[in-house]
Amino acid sequence: MAAELRLHQALTAAVMLLAAAAGSHIVVGFEFHEPTVDAIQLGFRNGSLTSTSLVRFYLDQIARLNPLLHAVIEVNPDALNQAARADAERTSSSSGRRRLGLLHGVPVLLKDNIATRDRLNTTAGSLALLGSVVKRDAGVVSRLRRDGAVILGKANPSEWSNFRPVESGWSARGGQTLNPYVLSHTPCGSSSGPGVAAAANMAAVTLGSETDGSILCPAAANSVVGIKPTVGLTSRSGVIPITPLQDSIGPMCRTVSDAVHVLDTIVGYDALDAKATRAASKYIPRGGEHGAILVTNLDIAIDWADLTTQERIAMNAEFKISINAYLSDLEYSPVRSLAQIIAFNNAHPIEERLKDFGQPDLIAAEKTNGIGKVEREAIRRLNKLSTNGLEKLMKEHRLDAIVAANNNASPILAIGGYPGIVVPAGYDNKGVPFGVCFAGLKGYEPRLIEMAYGFEQATNVRRQPSFKH
Repeated sequence: MAAELRLHQALTAAVMLLAAAAGSHIVVGFEFHEPTVDAIQLGFRNGSLTSTSLVRFYLDQIARLNPLLHAVIEVNPDALNQAARADAERTSSSSGRRRLGLLHGVPVLLKDNIATRDRLNTTAGSLALLGSVVKRDAGVVSRLRRDGAVILGKANPSEWSNFRPVESGWSARGGQTLNPYVLSHTPCGSSSGPGVAAAANMAAVTLGSETDGSILCPAAANSVVGIKPTVGLTSRSGVIPITPLQDSIGPMCRTVSDAVHVLDTIVGYDALDAKATRAASKYIPRGGEHGAILVTNLDIAIDWADLTTQERIAMNAEFKISINAYLSDLEYSPVRSLAQIIAFNNAHPIEERLKDFGQPDLIAAEKTNGIGKVEREAIRRLNKLSTNGLEKLMKEHRLDAIVAANNNASPILAIGGYPGIVVPAGYDNKGVPFGVCFAGLKGYEPRLIEMAYGFEQATNVRRQPSFKH
């Protein structure tokens, strides 16, 4: 606890120092309470807002709220410099010579498994990777920078994206993320930090990652919009992996339109994730659908026990292969293999809370030996479950989407690489948020977005966090 307290004291001090460096002046006339990306861009254009003042506001928010919520691991010491550069670029482009991106000057928080080639760490919340140095930005970060976004910092994940597993939202580096609506309720899922940060207005937009429920669950639990894209629609290069069969990077924001702006920015081919992004690139220009007919009482033919068993078999082997490849590609790292991660945790049992959580999944993965007969059969079974399950259901009934509560559909979406969007749907009698998920087959994002936006605009249920105990 003492180490955790020192961490948050250091983070708070760093945030306050950065905020002070920006000066105390905030432009009058801009509404800083939960601004959308469109409102931010309008503020930039009409002169009521600068990137510098916006970054300062979020640094203040992090300094004020993070000691309670533990949603942010680290703030970017270069965030204000990036904001100042964005302000200068905006001034120089006012003559119309340069078209600025939708996220130009907009602060973004990244889940701490998304690599940045800068002074920020990329650790998946683990002390074992503290101080490691990546060779390059993650593919999605390169696209954010190209669009002019400001990288505000890293958000707290469940350590190793919950592959140990640990309590949702806990990492050795960041401590325990808390749900801003009901502090005692789970923040739910390994992208808890990005979800909580978006909900509590600690950043304009955030990025998370999902293998099975890690975007959809915290989006529902923290009353934000989360998009888990078709696998390969967004690059996974430079993202600390679990399995390339299921990993997907997506936005977590307060509105559907904000999430779409982020998704538009980060989708596309990446030579460093060539197979998946090339296969998924054909889905980008699809059109949407209009109107809705509700079909009820449909069952997906899925053997849930078989799904869970086969997913774990494949995931264990894929994790060992993928994490060893990621570690070997780092410019510098204190650990270079899964075996060394396990040894590090054993050598630091207090900090890594081995007594509370152990590391059974890491150990099980280390015992695997590549993709052999058993793993190939597991992958074949998962593909068959997808083909005979969701794909068959949707094609037979000519469905544009399925609708489920919270992240209940996430295992089905995970094994097929299918997309899903969670939108806030309400709150229970204790004030705990819940969401509705619109999901479909690969490439169905446009129609899912249209449905999610229509639901959001018709219900308008989202409200700001209450910080109840």
